[in-house]
Amino acid sequence: MEEREALVMHKEQTSLGTVTIAEEVVRIIAGLAATNVQGVADMSGGIAGGIVERLGRRNLSKGVKVEVGEKEAAVDIYVIVEFGARIPELAASIQKAVKGAVEEMTGLNVVETNVNIQGVAFEEEPSANVDRVK
Repeated sequence: MEEREALVMHKEQTSLGTVTIAEEVVRIIAGLAATNVQGVADMSGGIAGGIVERLGRRNLSKGVKVEVGEKEAAVDIYVIVEFGARIPELAASIQKAVKGAVEEMTGLNVVETNVNIQGVAFEEEPSANVDRVK
């Protein structure tokens, strides 16, 4: 029972009953909001995120950490940006998108959205080993 309680982050009592939102749900909402911002190449999930993806599953909460209280949340986002993106403007867009999505979908007040740029993605260049003459 305690393990289940650790996964539940937000509970709200309504006249019809209790609504609970798992921490993983908030991470997924934040991750999807961040990846929809133009200029974000990918989320940076570390070793665990890479293992999940190698097993054939898409990790929708990769690169997201959240702290949630009864009415507030703090979000840390770890992204890889596209080469040429203006990082200060991109970070502000990510913050706005994540805050808006989490607040709209969960009713939590997002008090902090920290964006951590973990890398830059480059367009792939043609391989040097490709035959130049046919």
